[in-house]
Amino acid sequence: MKLMEKILSKENLAIAIKKVKKNKGAPGVDRMTVHEIEYWFEQYQDELITKIMNKQYRPMPVKRVYIPKSNGKQRPLGIPTVVDRVIQQAMAQVLSQVYEPIFSEHSYGFRPGRSAHMAMEEVLYYLNEGYEWIVDLDIEKFFDTVNHDKLISILREKVNDATTLHLIRAYLRAGVLDNGLVKSTTVGAVQGGPISP
Repeated sequence: MKLMEKILSKENLAIAIKKVKKNKGAPGVDRMTVHEIEYWFEQYQDELITKIMNKQYRPMPVKRVYIPKSNGKQRPLGIPTVVDRVIQQAMAQVLSQVYEPIFSEHSYGFRPGRSAHMAMEEVLYYLNEGYEWIVDLDIEKFFDTVNHDKLISILREKVNDATTLHLIRAYLRAGVLDNGLVKSTTVGAVQGGPISP
């Protein structure tokens, strides 16, 4: 079974729908709410799957919102449509099975079965072992400058499915609706969706 077939399986999509509904969240550019998603999938799931498998599906642009940061600045986020959140969640569920085994055991951010509390426990362990230094690194605007071709090339090493890679690229290029204007996204990875950083 190809990777995209696993992503679009009825069982995986049902789990994704449940998770998106549980997470709630604001509507995207199409204004559909999470309360409408089950009905939408009952009506259009087969058509959606066909479009994705034929590489004809075009994700909607994300809706740009800004959330305040502790330093007084604002962090841009993108809110995908509910349908796109379900598709991305379905992708994340399958791709996590591919990538979890190769992630560092010392990485805790946004990973299943891991938490900030577990990271703190590891820090305490090393403090008790006599370590005295912590290095905190943050690459400024890293996600805003991600090269799409390079990212797809890295993903291709583990994801040997052209349809999945095509859909990931489509999400990277979907664009952002900001102040009524759709801006293209030829570089960077918009933060805010289930497959975003």
